[in-house]
Amino acid sequence: MSELTLLLIRLAFLAVLWFFVIAAVGVIRTDLFGPRTAPAPARKPAKVAKPVSKPKKGEPRQLIVTGGPLQGTIINLTETPITIGRANDATLVLSDDYASSRHARLFPQDGQWIVEDLGSTNGTYLERSKVTRPTPVPLGVPIRIGKTVIELRK
Repeated sequence: MSELTLLLIRLAFLAVLWFFVIAAVGVIRTDLFGPRTAPAPARKPAKVAKPVSKPKKGEPRQLIVTGGPLQGTIINLTETPITIGRANDATLVLSDDYASSRHARLFPQDGQWIVEDLGSTNGTYLERSKVTRPTPVPLGVPIRIGKTVIELRK
């Protein structure tokens, strides 16, 4: 092989190596600090506060941890979204190696609760299906995040 060919192979190998290093640093940064999001546009403050409504008959009232280290933990549902992950500011803080810092979010929308994976490394599962987009959560259907299993209940 000529000197030029060897030099080009070495440079290509070096470029691929740096690509993998940068990708690994990006994954670690996302796991530690959450995905990058554009700042939300400024909203006008609401003039009238929306009253908190009581859950209707048949709607879930509690989020219960049914499996994992936090088994038995109960969170009463309100109109505010619930964040789940290892971050200290999450509503449900998991000490699980398989959970990301900002792993998933549960939020009410049109009378039902929706689960959304926030770009986690290991995924969020509704029953046995991986959550790839915001998905409605029926009562009693398990949501698995790492070793933790949660359910919505009345």
